[in-house]
Amino acid sequence: MDYSVSDRLEGINWVAVRQDLAEDDFDNGRTPDALRRSFQASAHVAVARAGERVIGLARLLSDGVCNAYLVDVWTASSHRRQGVARVMVGDLARRVPGQHIGLQVDSEEGRRLYHSLGFRPQPEFMSVVVGAWLDNDANR
Repeated sequence: MDYSVSDRLEGINWVAVRQDLAEDDFDNGRTPDALRRSFQASAHVAVARAGERVIGLARLLSDGVCNAYLVDVWTASSHRRQGVARVMVGDLARRVPGQHIGLQVDSEEGRRLYHSLGFRPQPEFMSVVVGAWLDNDANR
């Protein structure tokens, strides 16, 4: 399969990406503009493209010193199990040497993938949503 991975966000059709995410049951309710803003505000991003089509996304939130959080790792269902996520995560990891990268995984398939990339379970992860999920100015 011919694809490339870069940190370029230019030229992405966020409406089409959100539609692809929804078709893959990966849409968490962000508007296309909020999705774009999420990626623009991230410390590091990886975008996989096959031609002009976005077939994968991943991003890192990072303090630039010791901690990073891997989020929104998605590969289009038509391109899964071909190493796209592995390349994107590897690309992002190389950008944060010496940092601890955390992530939240909710599927056995995801656990197997991240375990194969060197991730190991950590003590309990906890979170809270302030107010109602995505009820903020960024998602209107």
